Amino acid sequence: MPDRERVADPATTGRNGPRGFRVVSAVALVVVAAVALSIGSGVGRSSTPTVVVRAASLESRIRCPQCEDISVAQSQASSAIQARRQITSMLAAGSTDAQIEQSFVDRYGPSILLSPPATGLSALVWILPSVGAVLAIGAIGVLFWRRQRALSRLRAGS
Repeated sequence: MPDRERVADPATTGRNGPRGFRVVSAVALVVVAAVALSIGSGVGRSSTPTVVVRAASLESRIRCPQCEDISVAQSQASSAIQARRQITSMLAAGSTDAQIEQSFVDRYGPSILLSPPATGLSALVWILPSVGAVLAIGAIGVLFWRRQRALSRLRAGS
């Protein structure tokens, strides 16, 4: 009996191999990305931060009063050194991070914080990039949808 050649079923294969393999690959990629992002974000860490960690975090979020756009942690200016001492003493006294930040805002104004507040007009800094990304993705989706419809009409007309 002669061997017959196997013909691939076009419903189950694509240009690069079986569709099932491509779907499994896409799912695996999503799972790996989700696991990597969750590990990187610190999900599962339940220990409370130490005073040293809290101080380092605050020092990186508060701008040096004398410098432009660098944190208290990065600056060696006398006002930055004084701010680091104030942060450490307030933490030792039991102040919360929000209270410490507020004391600097009260003294120097809201520009002392390196991250803008998420309220009022400053909230636009956080909202506009997200809105722009959603609009761009939507525009790309519409472009691909229209192109697919035009291709379908061309194939149907042939």
